Amino acid sequence: MSQQPTEFSMPTPSCYTDPERSGLGAGDLFAGITEHLFFTLGKLATNATPHDLYMALSYAVRDRLMTRFLAGKEALANQPSKTVAYLSAEFLIGPQLGNNLVMLGIEKEAAEAISRFNNSDIAKILDVEEEPGLGNGGLGRLAACYMESLASLEVPAVGYGIRYEFGIFDQLIRDGWQVEITDKWLKGGWPWELTHPDQAVFVGFGGRTEGYTNEKGEYRARWIPAEHAIGIPHDVPVLGYKVNTCDRLRLWRATASESFDFYSFNIGDYYGAVEEKVGSETLSKVLYPNDGTDEGRRLRLKQQHFFVSCSLQDMLRNLDKRGIPATEFPQHWAVQLNDTHPAIAVAELMRLLLDDKNLEWDVAWDITSRSLAYTNHTLLPEALEKWGLHLFASLLPRHLELIYEINRRFLQQVRLKHPGDDSILRKLSIIDEDGHKAVRMAHLATVGAHHVNGVARLHSDLVKSSLMPEFAALWPEKFTNVTNGVTPRRWMALCNPPLRKLLNDAIGDGWLHNLDELRQLERYQHDDGFLQHWEQTKLGVKRDLAAYIHSHTGVLVDPASLFDVQVKRIHEYKRQHLNALQVIAQYLRIKNGQGDGIAPRTVLFGGKAAPGYYMAKLIIRFINGIAETVNSDPDMDGRLRVVFLPDYNVKLGERVYPASDLSEQISTAGKEASGTGNMKFAMNGALTIGTLDGANVEIREQVGTENFFLFGRTTPEIEELRHQGYRPWEILETLPELQQVLHVIEQGHFSNGDTELFRPLVDNLRGQDPFFLFADFASYMDSQNQVSQAWSNRQHWNRMSLLNTARMGYFSSDRSIKEYCEHIWKATPFPITISAAADKEINS
Repeated sequence: MSQQPTEFSMPTPSCYTDPERSGLGAGDLFAGITEHLFFTLGKLATNATPHDLYMALSYAVRDRLMTRFLAGKEALANQPSKTVAYLSAEFLIGPQLGNNLVMLGIEKEAAEAISRFNNSDIAKILDVEEEPGLGNGGLGRLAACYMESLASLEVPAVGYGIRYEFGIFDQLIRDGWQVEITDKWLKGGWPWELTHPDQAVFVGFGGRTEGYTNEKGEYRARWIPAEHAIGIPHDVPVLGYKVNTCDRLRLWRATASESFDFYSFNIGDYYGAVEEKVGSETLSKVLYPNDGTDEGRRLRLKQQHFFVSCSLQDMLRNLDKRGIPATEFPQHWAVQLNDTHPAIAVAELMRLLLDDKNLEWDVAWDITSRSLAYTNHTLLPEALEKWGLHLFASLLPRHLELIYEINRRFLQQVRLKHPGDDSILRKLSIIDEDGHKAVRMAHLATVGAHHVNGVARLHSDLVKSSLMPEFAALWPEKFTNVTNGVTPRRWMALCNPPLRKLLNDAIGDGWLHNLDELRQLERYQHDDGFLQHWEQTKLGVKRDLAAYIHSHTGVLVDPASLFDVQVKRIHEYKRQHLNALQVIAQYLRIKNGQGDGIAPRTVLFGGKAAPGYYMAKLIIRFINGIAETVNSDPDMDGRLRVVFLPDYNVKLGERVYPASDLSEQISTAGKEASGTGNMKFAMNGALTIGTLDGANVEIREQVGTENFFLFGRTTPEIEELRHQGYRPWEILETLPELQQVLHVIEQGHFSNGDTELFRPLVDNLRGQDPFFLFADFASYMDSQNQVSQAWSNRQHWNRMSLLNTARMGYFSSDRSIKEYCEHIWKATPFPITISAAADKEINS
């Protein structure tokens, strides 16, 4: 992917070489902070608060990003290169200040500059930053990692999404239950965005379509929307690691086309005067509105169309501005659909090309199908979006017409391959004809995309064999795999400074550019002194996490115990309740005098349950019930602690991953698409206990089977159990330890004597067990016994830990992005060198 740097030789603005704007020394940053305190924030340095210093330092760092951002923008305008457009409903980018300091390589300089303000501590300043509420889970975090890697690999890219005013929710735990409160992440201001109201676009909804004849005598259709919203772009710079490439997120905020109705106001209808404004701005109000109601589903579909339409219009406008015809769209834009949320792009791009650009159908379809690619992130049927035809027609009538025509032409192809086979037509049709008729968004994306990829080798195989076998048979060349990856800059260098120092001292810092260089660590696997240093490094970050746990939950944990961690979205298929059952089993063994050989453990859980997902919320209550009982039992002192970490997010993850000893990746085989938390744990030296699911399969291959605690049935074995008619009550009869566990739960031992509280959970497992906990329980307990045995030999454990880190190079998001660029996007690097005069200053 190498390419010669592009010399950016326009006349250099003075701010490019102004030390207060572009200098990277501590003195330059101090001057920049002081300037922004005074001129931007209206504060004197003598009475600046930590929040003031955070804002001023952020603005000073943003100045350095702008030099690179504008230089790259100008270079691309003068010498166009294919740009990746990553469309995603989520970008879980995490705090930006610390990450940008790493990208610029100025962490020490920033710390020194901040210390000049009343001996302020950079760690406390960094902790001020709110978590941006722009994403929820792995999908959004992956998008953030990919954007960072695109910039680090110097590939031009724009991440398109929504600028949510409120995140999904902040999580409190009250009486053991999850309580959702509003995530007001913007309340203190956010210095990382640039608003461009001059580049706003209109987006329509509802209304009707009508036919007409154009000046050439050709029949055409036009859409006459009943309402409009305006999308205002907010750009967030995304800098690559120690390069001049600065890509961007372009996030759309919705506003009304007419914000205030004077007539309504003057006749006393004060709500009516602002009704359009309120309705339009709801589009970018909150991430993932509850789709359990008709209005919630309507809003979610409107959100998806809103950001997709804004983004595609923006891309076409960019071509217009450069004098490039729309027919060349595929040469300049590679559009990636991150799951089904942006799948409406297939119909919207066709609409824009047909109705706005007046292209013929075949030309428009060729452009669309050569521009769009689709990533599938799930095998769960309920996560594959479908929209009822009535809802779709009421919101997007023109798009539904186009989808009908796309489907008609597509099914003609299918008929040629499968004449007389109506069953395959029903399976492949974009329109689901069974029950309530609906538009299948995954089908639409698959028909319209030139590539469809899964996100782990096993997942991609299951997409072809189980989820979309008929599509894969029709277009085998369209289906491929790109195993997920995560950025080592945030998930090792930023979040684990002690490990970073240890690695740099041992093998140099080249691993930050090329994670495969971690393999050099293998030469230390038999060095007892180095392994001892490795353990002490881990113990240091565990002490930090223990202090955080005590200050936020009141629970005292022993940093020397095994930190056994499961942090991720709470869902039955992820099986947090399987982990909880084994915790009870360990607890009962200790209580019954059978605890010899059990490693002292601190079991940590964290994650959010969807507000309408009762069983997931009950699992949280279950875990907290166990924690309350275990932590108050003197018999467990020094043996077992259980903690649920509230409001798990990127900031908390940056504390948890470095301090973890054991990573619980225990989803039912065949259910997890990939996982990325599993990668972050292993990169930081945690050992994995897991099933052969998602990327676990490839992680185990890379780190070595002897350095991975495997348990559970495989995907084919799970399918065979399901096919035979799974009867969990019969398996329970063979598991006396599990029977005892369920008995104490039913007695109310973990619910203050309430025998009904957890009955739905137990009854569900006994009667259905949809995710095969009982089937895997015995194997899981055997594997946990192996964990305790391995922990007892600390040098052996340290060696396994080191080898997990050493062999994780494959799971860098840089590798994933290279594969996307080479095999799907056909995008190449576009390095930027900012003119000789500025380059000396900027890259010094």
